[in-house]
Amino acid sequence: MFTPFQLAKKYIYYYLTAANGKGHGTHSPFVFNFITKVLQNNQSYPCYKTIEQQRQLMLQNDTVITIEDFGAGSTATKSNQRVVKQIAATSLKSKKYARLLFRMVQYYQPTSIIELGTSLGITTAYLANGNPSARVYSCEGATAIAALAQQNFNQLDLKNIQLITGNFTSTLPALLQQINTVQLAFIDGNHRQQPTLDYFTQLLPATNRNSILIFDDIHWSAEMEAAWAQIKDHPAVTLSIDLFFIGIVFFNPDFKAKQHFVIRF
Repeated sequence: MFTPFQLAKKYIYYYLTAANGKGHGTHSPFVFNFITKVLQNNQSYPCYKTIEQQRQLMLQNDTVITIEDFGAGSTATKSNQRVVKQIAATSLKSKKYARLLFRMVQYYQPTSIIELGTSLGITTAYLANGNPSARVYSCEGATAIAALAQQNFNQLDLKNIQLITGNFTSTLPALLQQINTVQLAFIDGNHRQQPTLDYFTQLLPATNRNSILIFDDIHWSAEMEAAWAQIKDHPAVTLSIDLFFIGIVFFNPDFKAKQHFVIRF
């Protein structure tokens, strides 16, 4: 992974060179609508408050748990003994990006959603609230963390989430056989190049013209940047959007030519 200094330099370059994020000069109507109706939607929704209250409980939780780590590992500790509040502080997606995922689900209304990497379930809760009629399949490798996520779902009274525990190597193929079509997926699991590409390859046959795949931490390391470059250049991908901390790909064949946008957010 990149050092904090390297990441900061990359972010500054991104911020200075990215499109301004207000839609001006964007010739793609699809991307213009994404910017103006999703990215820049500053409306406050009732679920924001309740989910953030649950996040605060996790940030104050001193419980020590033992976890299995199937991914690239924590940046904060190498021990398999973790304090819940440390997991909440280092592993949860910020409310800015979690709320963006909520707005994407709300706007595009996918009915089958996959999340690879539940963590404590805060982002999952945002996804589930975006479309209460959707089924959210959230996969988590660590049993103890999954148990805490399920407690959060219960506290938030979320009924449209199916939590799947185990190594993604086995749980993802089984899930894809079960649901056939993926309309939106958020990939926040193993932050290494080959596993990320493997997830993309496995998800690809289950996508259609309206599917959206979202990859977390695309600039986290040289490996993740290489994976992102391969994904956005794949022939099936017709449009990609780089928001620095996440990358989004679309598959709609009606776009006249492959397009890639780097947008400030």
